[in-house]
Amino acid sequence: MIGEYQQRCAARVDAALAELFEPPRPELARLYQAMRYSVVNGGKRVRPLLVYAACEALEGDLAQADGAACAVELIHAYSLVHDDLPAMDDDDLRRGQPTTHKAFDEACAILAGDALQALAFEALADARRNPRDADLRLSMVLGLARAAGAAGMVGGQAIDLESVGKQIDQQALKTMHRHKTGALIEASVHLGALASGNADDTALRSLQHYARAIGLAFQVQDDILDVESDTATLGKTQGKDEANHKPTYPALLGLDAAKAYALELRDQALHALRLFGDSAEPLRELARYIVERRH
Repeated sequence: MIGEYQQRCAARVDAALAELFEPPRPELARLYQAMRYSVVNGGKRVRPLLVYAACEALEGDLAQADGAACAVELIHAYSLVHDDLPAMDDDDLRRGQPTTHKAFDEACAILAGDALQALAFEALADARRNPRDADLRLSMVLGLARAAGAAGMVGGQAIDLESVGKQIDQQALKTMHRHKTGALIEASVHLGALASGNADDTALRSLQHYARAIGLAFQVQDDILDVESDTATLGKTQGKDEANHKPTYPALLGLDAAKAYALELRDQALHALRLFGDSAEPLRELARYIVERRH
């Protein structure tokens, strides 16, 4: 089921994203080429899938979730472009292709990342792809800004860089990844719920518990794959975390315990959806997929 659902949602968000990459002036063609390269160059589209699945869980209209689906993927793509730069993780491969600063150059990659971040909020504020209620769109913009900034994803990356070569405990590692990876995943579910127009406090609380569990599970599984998989399968350099002396769940807990923790988090996510009916089945399948994926 998840494969078919993933293809359908990926096709939907890709069509919406394609409309955003038409350069308004000829002299901006290279910048837009770098932006497009950074977004359409593969990717699992997990975050847009979560937007659509949360919207469906609350029986919303997916047309009102297209802006949020684009926005979370654009924020994710911009973060990867910047993370791959020599000043950060210094990676040459992303999704099996040269990273943006390798395919273009560092200055162009920085500008492309900056432009993708701004474009995300433009997509989310546009009434043509989101709920027409302006107050609801404002709440969505505020939620994404918090998740993407210093209180969320960017703050997590800062903690990550500060933690290189240091011994940290499991709680500190959880805090780091709840910011670096989990914040945008939580925002994806939250934005999808808001886009439905049917989200009450009870549903939002349940979906927050779900999203926190899968956000952490996603990173635990990433850490496991960095140990077990290979560069060709991952599409990025395998073993980079260990080589860079970064704290990871396998390093802290051991590989078997990290796998058990990922399954525990999956079960927590599934339990959080117990009040939902069949409409939340895509969210359940995504929770299983996150800990079963091999890349």
